[in-house]
Amino acid sequence: STPEGAGSGMKALEEMLDKKAAAGDGGEEKAESEAGGDAGGDKGEAGAEKAGKPKLTKAERREIQEKQRAAKAAAKGEAPPAPAAKKAAADQPASGGSEKAKEKGEDKAKDSKGSAGLKLQYDDPKAMAKAKRNQTVHRTEVQKKVPWFAHLPQYEREASLSSQLSERAENDIHPEVLKLGLKLADWLIVGGNNRTVAMLQAFSKVVMDYAPPKDHETGADMSRHLDTRLKPMISYLVACRPLSIGMGNAIRWLKGKIAHLPPNQSIQEAKDYICDQIEAYITEKVVFADRIISKHGASKINTGDVILVYARSSSVEATILRAHRDGTKFRVIVVDSRPKLEGKKLLDKLSAAGVSCTYIMINALSYVMKEVSKVLLGASALLSNGHVISRVGTAAVAMMAKQFNIPVLICCETYKFSEKVMLDSICTNELGDPDELLSPALENWRDVKDMKLLNLCYDLTPAESITLVITELGHLPPTSVPVVIREYRKEVTL
Repeated sequence: STPEGAGSGMKALEEMLDKKAAAGDGGEEKAESEAGGDAGGDKGEAGAEKAGKPKLTKAERREIQEKQRAAKAAAKGEAPPAPAAKKAAADQPASGGSEKAKEKGEDKAKDSKGSAGLKLQYDDPKAMAKAKRNQTVHRTEVQKKVPWFAHLPQYEREASLSSQLSERAENDIHPEVLKLGLKLADWLIVGGNNRTVAMLQAFSKVVMDYAPPKDHETGADMSRHLDTRLKPMISYLVACRPLSIGMGNAIRWLKGKIAHLPPNQSIQEAKDYICDQIEAYITEKVVFADRIISKHGASKINTGDVILVYARSSSVEATILRAHRDGTKFRVIVVDSRPKLEGKKLLDKLSAAGVSCTYIMINALSYVMKEVSKVLLGASALLSNGHVISRVGTAAVAMMAKQFNIPVLICCETYKFSEKVMLDSICTNELGDPDELLSPALENWRDVKDMKLLNLCYDLTPAESITLVITELGHLPPTSVPVVIREYRKEVTL
């Protein structure tokens, strides 16, 4: 090839590259023009600043962007996008109405758990105020409260509870639930298992007597309506006496069963299904669980042992009676405390069965601890961090046993396991009637200005003081609560 031909070829190649570069620049400009959005607005604002134009506000930039989007959508034949006026209003300072709506939404989210029977966050003033407004009955609170426990509900012993019920215009509480609430308020039904079983049996009668609206014919209709019927009844029970963790778990389970009713079932079939499920829950989680716990616990009691128990627990009582029936020779020390003196009932039961017993008050605990070989205790709940909620005084017994290197065995059903974590017994607890602590010298304590009486019902036993937990699943360390909840009780949520 000649030099002239080579020169013309290089020239043609340069022209081709220039055309490609021009096409690329045009594509980039087209893409930038179609991008729109906030970036386009920002660039336009920057250009305006360079040209000396006034700076646009955020609302003005958004209006320009909306016009650009609407024009593009009209060109493509599509429906114009929804205006962002609501979003612009949200960016401006909130008005009084929006603040109230926000607070209302927060309160509703907090109260959604309280209405389901869960433990309220007693140290949250907003949650407590919302719960008080939604109470089915209003009780008279104790005026002289101990400051550290002033956030906990505590009511005067009064006869106005039943009178309020007779004056209610709404007939939305079943008679069985009314009767149960009055018994709970007067402590005629005590013990975690007894309270849970009584509550579930009352709800079973509520389901059997359920009368659906005219247009409700299937299980799906019943699922939606029955849940709203149960809410005022649960609120009433909470007003009578705070629910235990086991009762809250049972209510959660029942609500889950109602929510997942087969939609093709008739109303009567759905009612029979719920009642059968309640009966199965009581049999499996309480009756059979106690039998299995008593069997596992009895295997830990050896001939010649001295077993120390505190107050009264149905699972501990069943364990001791099972070991006695098996022919094991041992002795029991029943430790009790005021004001409930629940250990007396346990003492009567064990003595009637022929078990050798010694009865002492808790202030003599250190004097008998050197004779004890094992400590057997009940529980109201077992928390996710391994701590135990039980009758007040349990923590003192467990920690005293630890000081003497005596094993502490906790008997607890798994339906009382909770995902909650507690580090003390102040934030969440239950306060009993202060008049139960009275002696003749304290009859006029309300007239003494600086005198206040504290009647705590529960305390928290740390996991470090517990050797073993006996459940229907076997012997477990207290740190296994999260594993049991994850594997065996998937219906429980926070």
